[in-house]
Amino acid sequence: MQLLISPSLRHVTVLPGNGVREFIKVKVRARRVSYRMLFYSLLFFTFLLRFVFLVSTADTIDAETKCSSLGCLGKRLRPGILGRRLESAVPEVIYQVLEQPLGNDELKGRDDIPQTLEEFMDEVKNSIFDAKAFALKLREMVTLLEQRTRNAKIQEYLYRHVASSSIPKQLLCLALRLAHEHSTNAAARRQLPLPELVPALVDNSYFHFVLASDNVLAASVVANSLVQNALRPEKFVLHIITDRKTYSPMQAWFSLHPLSPAIIEVKALHHFDWFAKGKVPVLEAMEKDLRVRSRFRGGSSAIVESNTDKPHIIAAKLQTLGPKYNSVMNHIRIHLPELFPSLNKVVFLDDDIVVQTDLSPLWDIDMNGKVNGAVETCRGQDKFVMSKRLKNYLNFSHPLIAKNFNPNECAWAYGMNIFDLEAWRKTNISITYHHWVEENLKSGLSLWQLGTLPPGLIAFHGHVHVIDPFWHMLGLGYQETTSLADAETAGVIHFNGRAKPWLDIAFPQLRPLWAKYIDSSDKFITGCHIRTS
Repeated sequence: MQLLISPSLRHVTVLPGNGVREFIKVKVRARRVSYRMLFYSLLFFTFLLRFVFLVSTADTIDAETKCSSLGCLGKRLRPGILGRRLESAVPEVIYQVLEQPLGNDELKGRDDIPQTLEEFMDEVKNSIFDAKAFALKLREMVTLLEQRTRNAKIQEYLYRHVASSSIPKQLLCLALRLAHEHSTNAAARRQLPLPELVPALVDNSYFHFVLASDNVLAASVVANSLVQNALRPEKFVLHIITDRKTYSPMQAWFSLHPLSPAIIEVKALHHFDWFAKGKVPVLEAMEKDLRVRSRFRGGSSAIVESNTDKPHIIAAKLQTLGPKYNSVMNHIRIHLPELFPSLNKVVFLDDDIVVQTDLSPLWDIDMNGKVNGAVETCRGQDKFVMSKRLKNYLNFSHPLIAKNFNPNECAWAYGMNIFDLEAWRKTNISITYHHWVEENLKSGLSLWQLGTLPPGLIAFHGHVHVIDPFWHMLGLGYQETTSLADAETAGVIHFNGRAKPWLDIAFPQLRPLWAKYIDSSDKFITGCHIRTS
């Protein structure tokens, strides 16, 4: 290689040793480029040319495909540099085999399919497989395991449905004993509250809570936890709404277990004047639910026999058969303004919650004219529980939903809600709720699956004030990853889901948070063998 420098130092010519003239011209402005910079530039280009030459020669010797010097350099520096693309080492035939669907009937009666990864590896090692045979065997094994996983998941959903839908014998025992006590013991039939405390039921200077439940044990835990954690229990009024069949046991329990100085009212729906007059929307909603439930003929057995539905779809259908969806208690919250015409603000509590702090500060929250104070369910550390948006509840493939709502809008939760009844009475929320329930039934349940939250998300749309998540921690009834330490820091914990704390399928590490509000020495608790640990 020869290096020629012009007398003016404005041009530099490099002559490679192979006789090919390649000119690298460097224009040098006087007084601005030092000789040292010129030297390093020449040194860099010298090494670059030698590197390109060596790489090109190596590719030629290896008899690779023809390419330019820069192209061959790209191959050496792969992937994706100077025109070279990384190629897959997996044979194309494997992709072709694995992409072909395999019917369920093709695996019936087969005993030559590996049951485990260990069996599969032993067969591969002891047999001579080409790529296609390997892919076929792999596809059969994976398909078989997928089928078994699906069946196991469906069985789990079915067992949980049966466990959550049945009334535990301990709860049935408690209801029967209390009903007997109500009929034989005058103390179990006393008026709740006492006559001198009745004016407090409509006094807006008190903190009013509403609990709708047909479960005596669950209602007792909510009431005990509410009062025991109150800083001023004498200002707390708990309105318990129940149905006709549960009224006697409920009244007997709270008559024999007063929570003084708090005020407890027990009332059945038929005791409300509004409920006894004419056409009641809540009863119509129940009738509509019954019509929809009748669509699933054959009950749970017919649902789980479906070979096309995915497991989570089957779980949703099983959920529609649960007694919760045929209970008047599930719909009553939408008629709070009619049930309590004299009250301005109430906090509505579900019967599967536990109160762990004083709730009187909820009355200090400025609702900014909104109706429903609720915790959002799209933000939080627990991504499994706090990741719910409208698209998780409503079917946005339906044009009626898509044109009216934003799929990425945050959802909120029932369970512990502040309701400004004064603001509510100025809206048409209740009418909107029942209108959309009717639209969903007309569309064949194509707007959402059954439940009261989806129509609630629609009816309260634009009327929700977001409160701090401290006031309502969700998910303790359907996922066990919640730690005891995290749950203890929440103001209210909610066992939403099938694993209710009074059932045997409850998560054992979380159940003590609920059970500690049960008196293990109570004669009704011990007589019915109700667990308190």
